[in-house]
Amino acid sequence: MITYVYDKGHYITMAESLAKQPEGKRNLYVNLTNRCTCSCTFCLRSLKKEAEDMELWLKEEPTVADVEKELDAQPWEYIGEVVFCGFGEPTMRLDDVVTLLKYIKANHPDVKTRINTNGLSDLEYGRDTSADFKGGILDTVSISLNASNAQRYLELTRSKFGIGSYEALLTFAQHCPKYVPNVVLTVVDHVESEEEIAKCRKICEDRGLTPRVRAYEANGCRTVYCYL
Repeated sequence: MITYVYDKGHYITMAESLAKQPEGKRNLYVNLTNRCTCSCTFCLRSLKKEAEDMELWLKEEPTVADVEKELDAQPWEYIGEVVFCGFGEPTMRLDDVVTLLKYIKANHPDVKTRINTNGLSDLEYGRDTSADFKGGILDTVSISLNASNAQRYLELTRSKFGIGSYEALLTFAQHCPKYVPNVVLTVVDHVESEEEIAKCRKICEDRGLTPRVRAYEANGCRTVYCYL
């Protein structure tokens, strides 16, 4: 499934969403890849059979043209925000995300755009990637903070980049406001304790960033409880 609407724990097409609720704006999610630089302990991606049984698992990655075709077919009067958020990490295809953000803003300038990310693209590409979002193409970046310290973060996410991942995502987050008006860092309840969540809030406040506590949902899909 390349584009979808989230509906109470299920991933459905826009047509199905409109059939259930014909009025009002909703988010359209864009799913580009199964790949990720993390292998989080709370993510179904680490359980290959279960992951492949899910609606969002891609048999192959769509091309930019594939995604543009799906976007062109959408009823845009019902879309309030387009969110790059699928089974994998969208910045694994950073150039394509930027191309598609530009396409959306060129054709639908009033629709909001968002990327939900683990914030590790600087490490993946070896440079400051926040500048890729210059020019008003991105309204919100939501970054999974997950923990209040580097060791706990690595234990949870098993990032391929090791212990330096935590500081790298915070650096990315601090660079983003130059180009993206809304920068949010998320932590998941029931994965972390109230004490740990309070520490995460303090880290965000100290760095001038916005914290958000996400609700954990028991169906285990990364896309639900990390990013939606």
